[in-house]
Amino acid sequence: MKDLLYLKDDQIKDFIQLLLYAYRETFSDPNEILKKNSLGAAHHRTLHLIERNEGISVNELLVKLKITKQSLNRVLRDLKKIKVIKQIKDRNDSRKKLLYLDEAGKEFFNEIFKTQKQRIFNALKNSDSKSVLNFKDVLKKIIDGKK
Repeated sequence: MKDLLYLKDDQIKDFIQLLLYAYRETFSDPNEILKKNSLGAAHHRTLHLIERNEGISVNELLVKLKITKQSLNRVLRDLKKIKVIKQIKDRNDSRKKLLYLDEAGKEFFNEIFKTQKQRIFNALKNSDSKSVLNFKDVLKKIIDGKK
């Protein structure tokens, strides 16, 4: 911990600014694809989480996105309208709705992913393995809010 005593407010503000820029650049890459389909950032985040958590319930998605049910319903309605997701009732609990990308949704997601992949791939490829592992660990700690 002594090694981190140099982290002053200005350095932490610099990290926050870098996170902001990294997020902005990474998530602006697929904007043209999303705009062609009248979709935005909320749709992108939802698609990403459905792809990474196949069969996720609507309630689990609400928790992961930290948004209101009303907001999620609007996003899901838009995604169903363009036929990229499917909602299936859980076999064990018919009150639960499980979300999946259909074939068109998988293709659409992959098109979006390709626009982001190159930026992330290049950054990771041009970093040593220790930096990559440490970076991933630090990101997880930021997400978890660990001290």
